[in-house]
Amino acid sequence: GYFYSRWSRCIWSSHDLSDIVFIDNYIFNKDVYIQFNSTVGKYVGYTEHGVYNAELWNNNTDILQSERAEVERYCKYNADIYQQTITDKS
Repeated sequence: GYFYSRWSRCIWSSHDLSDIVFIDNYIFNKDVYIQFNSTVGKYVGYTEHGVYNAELWNNNTDILQSERAEVERYCKYNADIYQQTITDKS
């Protein structure tokens, strides 16, 4: 059998969320074959298939714009909720 998954995550360490990074991994058989990193601002392929898709997706401005917007839409929105929950507890 084959195993496919996609993991999206947000990483930050500052209280004001100024250093937040969005990472979107595409995984096949436990190996990341393509990744979007908001710090880099584009897709990076790690296999032949990943490099091929990265080229296609990086040339599609709609896809790139959507991924770049995830920092605001997904990461900062949810991180703010988590941050408030954590800092309100003492």
